[in-house]
Formats: sequence, structure tokens, C-alpha cells
Amino acid sequence: MQEQHTFNVSCCSVSRDSIDAKDIPDSKHNHVAENEEMKFREKMVYLSGGDFLMGAEDEDGFPTDKEGPVRKVHVKPFYIDRTTVSNREFKQFIDETNYITDAEKYEWSFVFYKFLSEAQQNRSPQVQGTPWWRAVEKAYWYQPEGEGSSIVDRLDHPVVHVSWNDVKAFCSWAGKRLPTEKEWEYAARGGLEQNKYAWGDELHPNGEHYCNIWQGDFPRTNTKEDGYMGTAPVESFPPNGYELYNMAGNVWEWCSDWFDKSLNLSPKVNHNTPKAMRGGSYLCHYSYCNRYRVASRSCNTMDSSTGNLGFRCVRNA
Repeated sequence: MQEQHTFNVSCCSVSRDSIDAKDIPDSKHNHVAENEEMKFREKMVYLSGGDFLMGAEDEDGFPTDKEGPVRKVHVKPFYIDRTTVSNREFKQFIDETNYITDAEKYEWSFVFYKFLSEAQQNRSPQVQGTPWWRAVEKAYWYQPEGEGSSIVDRLDHPVVHVSWNDVKAFCSWAGKRLPTEKEWEYAARGGLEQNKYAWGDELHPNGEHYCNIWQGDFPRTNTKEDGYMGTAPVESFPPNGYELYNMAGNVWEWCSDWFDKSLNLSPKVNHNTPKAMRGGSYLCHYSYCNRYRVASRSCNTMDSSTGNLGFRCVRNA
């Protein structure tokens, strides 16, 4: 019989926060080498900033996510990556620093069950409440479905199985940082005001797909009408008004903010503390998680990693 483990989860993400500390293997933090030059600067877009209306009060939104109320906020000028960080870019970081990700330290990460063989499914614990997630041994950024898988044919896809801690290390190496939520949403809106999606108010304008999300009957059947079952290359689909790719769907993107802003007042921060993430992923579906809307939010703990969670970087202007 399939063993079931209880994890604290939401419909969009899964976290390590109920794993007992004694189950976490001891490991040493690797030194992240200082980087003298700005990495990947050519892939960044300059945004002039200013005031914009942040948040939404959509009927199909999630009040518990605190998407609203709609409010005017100000953003200073900044640079942002055109795309999420790819496997190719993350590999360069690893090659230069020998950094070890949290998933490698824990020796497992979360993978969507459709990407696993029957044998892998049978030996990988299900997540109670969201059984499509499996805790898979040796699922790391360079072998996203566990031992035997590879990113050789996915170098231009977004890196996944990276925790908030991991992406902070990458940012330090690259001379960049993670975006705040208001920077991320300002960029995702692409100059549009209060539209539902990064490209407008219609999910499929003129019958075209503008993002990589689930089509069909989740979680059983994906018709792949947008062309993808899992991740898509980082420059897939039309960019938004600021020439930014995949600000909706494909992979969730880590942000720098605590998910609940009141946590900024707390002196205690540990691996259970949730950080915000934005944009939705290839697993989002209108029937249970339409968080590919531009104002949507979710979160995960700082040491958690999944097969649908990545990041992009920003830099002060």
C-alpha cells in the first residue's frame, strides 16, 4: 500500500515545514564566490518605475491570499531579467561556486506524479490533500525527476528545485537580488492598468495561448494545447508590454518579501518562515488554482523546493 505522509501544503505549492528536524541531514554551507562583473546583464530590461495600482479584488480570486485591496503604490526605477533563470545559467553558478542546493542537502524534492515512472510513484510518499505531489529521492535541479533524469535537453528551460535560500545565493553571485512583490507585479503588468493577466483581460485572445498552464482535467489529463506538459523554454509565448517572458505560468517565481508583511516585525526567522512567490506555474488550472492572474500570490518556506518553482532577478537602477 502507498505510504502517505502529512505535509503542510496549499493547492499550488508544497513545503518542508512539517519534516522533523532530526530527519534533515547535517551539511556545511558552501562559500559563494564574489562575482566582480554583472552576470547576464544583457538579458535585463530597465523599468522607469512610478505609481501603479497594485492588487485585485477579482471574484475568482483568493481573499485569504490577501490579493487586495487595490491600492496605489510607488516603485523606484530598476532592472529586471527578461526571463526566469535558466538551467544553463544556474549551471554556470554551480560550476563556479560548487554551491550545494537545499534539495541536495535534504536528498529529496517534490515532483508532479505524471513525470514519474510507476516504480518511482510507488516508492515516493504522496502529499496528503494534494496527492499529485510526490516527495522524490534525489530530485535536484540537474535531475528534475530524480535519479536517471537530466536537463541536457532542457538547458533553456527554467531551473527548478531551488529554494529561496538557493536563489539568494545565486543573486549574490550574479550581483543582483530578488524582486519585491510590488516590483514583480509592476513588471508583470507590462504597462497595463488593472488587467487580469499580463497581456490583458482575456485568457486566450484570438484563440492564442499566452502562457504555459494546465489544460484538460487536472490532475489526470493535460491536453497540452499550449504545447507543454511541464516547463517550457524561458522565452516561450509572446512577451508582455515590457518585453518580459512568462510572467504567468511556466514556473512560480520567488520574491524577496515575507508572504505576510506582519512577519517583518517578527525577530524570529527560521526555515518555516514563508516567502512570497508570484506568477503561477504549468500546474495551474482554473478549476482549483487560477493563480496565473497578475495579482495572484502564494508562498512557500525558505528551504522548500518543487518542480514548478523558479525565479528571476532584478537590480537597482
